[in-house]
Amino acid sequence: MNTIFTRVSIRQFEDRAVEPEKIEQILKAAMQAPSAGNQQPWEFIVVTDKETLKALSKVSPYAGPMANAPCAIVNVCNMDNCRFPECASTDMAIATEHEWLEATDLGLGGVWLGIYPLEDRMNACQDVLHLEGNRSVFSLLPIGYPAQTRKPEDRFHPERITYR
Repeated sequence: MNTIFTRVSIRQFEDRAVEPEKIEQILKAAMQAPSAGNQQPWEFIVVTDKETLKALSKVSPYAGPMANAPCAIVNVCNMDNCRFPECASTDMAIATEHEWLEATDLGLGGVWLGIYPLEDRMNACQDVLHLEGNRSVFSLLPIGYPAQTRKPEDRFHPERITYR
C-alpha cells in the first residue's frame, strides 16, 4: 500500500468541490475500519457549508485549514451501545486514518485535526454542530484538491527497532 508512504498533511486547497462519489468512497473506507468488539462507534458529518467550515476553523488554534477547505469530514464518536468504551478512541483513530489514506489515494489532500480528548475543543465543536447525547467530535478532516505540493518524509528509524 504505497499510499501510506505518500500521504502528507495538506492545509491549502484549490477552490474546487470534491465529487460526492469520492466523499462516499472515503466514508466507505472509514467504515471498513476494525473496532473493538465490532462496536463501530463512528458517525460522520460531511460539511460543505462555508459558514460552518469557518465556524469549525475557530475551534482550535490549528483548525485554520477548515476555513478554506471545500469539504470536511467531522468524525463523531457515539458512545451509545459501546461495549468497550475504553477502546472507542482507538476505533475512531483507525477510522480517521482510513479516511485520510483513501482521500490521498483518490488524489485529494487533507490534514488530521485532533479534537478529542481536549474538552474545550470538543465543546466548541459540539456548540457549532449542535450535537446531543453521547456524541462528541473526535477529529476533523478537511479535504480537497491540494493547492500545495509537499514531499513525504522518510520516517523509518531502524534504531527504534529491537528484535528478540
